Amino acid sequence: MFKHSVYKKLLVLISLTILIFLFGLFPALVQKYYSTGIYPYISSSLRFISSIFPFAIGDIVYALLIGFVFYKIIRFFKRRKTFKKADRIIVPLQVLNFFLILYIIFKIVWGLNYSRPSVSAELGIGNEKYSVKELVLLGDYFVQKTNNLKIEQTKIPAYSVNDLEINSAKAYDLMEKRNSLFRYANPCLKAVLNSWIISKVGIEGYYAPLTGEANMNMNLPDFVKPYVSCHEIAHQLGISYEDEANLLGYLTASNSPDINYQYSANYEMLRYILFEIRMKSPDDYKRLHDKLSAGVLADFKTEKEFWRKYNGEMFGYMDAAFDSFLKLNNQKKGIDSYQDIVIWLWNIHKNGLKVKV
Repeated sequence: MFKHSVYKKLLVLISLTILIFLFGLFPALVQKYYSTGIYPYISSSLRFISSIFPFAIGDIVYALLIGFVFYKIIRFFKRRKTFKKADRIIVPLQVLNFFLILYIIFKIVWGLNYSRPSVSAELGIGNEKYSVKELVLLGDYFVQKTNNLKIEQTKIPAYSVNDLEINSAKAYDLMEKRNSLFRYANPCLKAVLNSWIISKVGIEGYYAPLTGEANMNMNLPDFVKPYVSCHEIAHQLGISYEDEANLLGYLTASNSPDINYQYSANYEMLRYILFEIRMKSPDDYKRLHDKLSAGVLADFKTEKEFWRKYNGEMFGYMDAAFDSFLKLNNQKKGIDSYQDIVIWLWNIHKNGLKVKV
């Protein structure tokens, strides 16, 4: 009887997995029935439940899942000598059923958003690629913008996660007036349980799909936290890909009336743009780097030193992108590379910039 129930469960789970996979092959249907249909209710409900707890329950859920897997592995090895012939089939099927259940839950509570059409199209943002000259023009704009915002800053708050949740929710509320994509009900932003581990791994924040929580690394320098919080909230809204979450994070934070949010957004985008320019035109990178104000350079140094303390690889990235001017070994690859977020930034700002050419 037990053997037959395992087979029946496997059949049901495989059928559901195939249906979900096939559904994901039709982005328009995913967008209509899932991403803008049932998903907003799922995510809002998860956030409502998660917001009851003052700590990141997602971290605990994942720890329990990992612990459960290890427990099962240890139990398997302890009992393997007593297994009957049928167990050699049943046990692997039970393992497969377990992972199929996780896959189905993940897809239903968030993962199907990977199959939705790009949000850039929904926002009316083009995908026209830029020339090196146009990229440098974009870089010059962001250097000036970031420098000016740094001058306007008076004091950077020592943000708590509650401050970020309130202020970022307000920023999203403002953007919702322009596009319903930014609707953010039942805000739920959490601090990770162990910022030291997350910093060592090189993570600024992450989304927990099973609990609907946006999790912040509160060890980060305060001037980057507003943008990171808006980025993680974008994942809560069903924006799965990182560049698309960067886009929503930038649009939300840069359009906030809070100067610290504006600076954080433009600072982060400048980082991506300078990295791209450094690959494509090292001389222009050096020229733009030299135009950065002392205040912006100080923030670059602060962030670089933060990653030096915790994560050597991230420090190396920061060093290459912002401080030391070193020519890349693989210049051809750099010229051929494009970051989606930089392409979208160009398409957002190109009309105003071309007027100045």
